[in-house]
Amino acid sequence: MPQSSFPHLIAPMKATNGELPTGPGWQHELKWDGMRLLVHIHDGELTLRSSNQLDVTVRFPELAGLADAFGGRDIVLDGEAVALDETGRPDFAVLQQRMHISDPVEAQRRSVVIPAALQIFDLLYFDGHDLMGLPLADRRRTLEALVEDGPAWRVTTAHDDGAPLLALADEQDLEGVVSKKLDSLYRPGSRSSAWRKVKIRRHQEFVVGGWAAGEGQRRGRLGSLLVGYYDDRGGLRYAGRVGSGFSQAELRRLLDRLQPHERVTSPFAEELPRADLVGATFVDPVMVVEVAYAEWSPIGRLRHPSYLGERIDADPSAVTSEI
Repeated sequence: MPQSSFPHLIAPMKATNGELPTGPGWQHELKWDGMRLLVHIHDGELTLRSSNQLDVTVRFPELAGLADAFGGRDIVLDGEAVALDETGRPDFAVLQQRMHISDPVEAQRRSVVIPAALQIFDLLYFDGHDLMGLPLADRRRTLEALVEDGPAWRVTTAHDDGAPLLALADEQDLEGVVSKKLDSLYRPGSRSSAWRKVKIRRHQEFVVGGWAAGEGQRRGRLGSLLVGYYDDRGGLRYAGRVGSGFSQAELRRLLDRLQPHERVTSPFAEELPRADLVGATFVDPVMVVEVAYAEWSPIGRLRHPSYLGERIDADPSAVTSEI
């Protein structure tokens, strides 16, 4: 393999949403609820970069030891930084307490209080050789031979059969599974069907209490739904905005359905966040929709909600939380 110059910037390859693949030719890993990191070690110096190429090295001082882990040889690794909640589950909300810290002293303090760990799943460059043009199976084989688990990093476990792993992720309330073709090359900056993410998404009925105008291609039309559920005191509790999962035709249909029910006051029992009020129009709570979501946030908001359809067979007053 010919020598190549060190790649200081690499846009990470990303997965597409899809169904869990079966059969040979795939490997399956847990999907981590964290922050994607590209690890660049060049001339003994460590640089950590986010997906959008920000230098975030100072934010994760517990990874500094990686710089000495490869005998002075240059290397680029791909992985995900995670932080755990009180139950031991990866939690993006916890990691957010680390992600925005730029002061080295504060970052060091938080690395003790809220430790992060790097889950390493790919090897892109090593000792003068660009490995991105090799099949994943070869990159993984080399990765597992080179990288030993450290105090704040480890190589992820790859599985041949995705179904048991997905069942385990569901059982332990994890985010899902990422499946990758063993012959896939690393395509920087691309979102490829050769990598497939399978999220464990919950779904339930919600009452529509309003809609918000869209932006971009949705400007001037419905962009998202404001949804909620009734609590045991009969108050409509706000659960968040749902802005994905719609066809253009369904957006038009929903707007036609909702406009006759517009009202001045909010039907929700609590005051909505200021950001969610921007462009919002309230409606009588007469429509029920089915919404898929990844999880509830600590403040009772849906994470990654997606519209599945209107439930014309449901009574709005009977819609409660299924947490």
